[in-house]
Amino acid sequence: MSAASDERARGAKDTTGQMAGGDLRLDKLVRRLPQRMGDTVSYLLKPSSRWVRIPAGALLVVGGVLSILPVLGIWMLPLGLALLAEDVPALRSSRSKVFDWIERRKPHWLDPSAPKNDQS
Repeated sequence: MSAASDERARGAKDTTGQMAGGDLRLDKLVRRLPQRMGDTVSYLLKPSSRWVRIPAGALLVVGGVLSILPVLGIWMLPLGLALLAEDVPALRSSRSKVFDWIERRKPHWLDPSAPKNDQS
């Protein structure tokens, strides 16, 4: 098991003891991702990765807006907004509302024992 996967298993805590992303619900969703993608997202959510996270989020938002082009897709827009929500307080409240909706409507998404590849 690699050091990065050990970090994910412990909850991706940074040196201050806080979870990467600062929200337990976000951490639960990240843990459900495939390992390689989850490690990348955990890295991006660390406070020290701010200078990578902001340009990546902005590029994903632009890619989402340009989703009419063949390679780009609308999936990029919410992902970019989620990354930017770490640093933009106005987006943080919207992210919290989305997590509240997930807790009410799709609680199995936050269940760590649920299979990772469910399609519901």
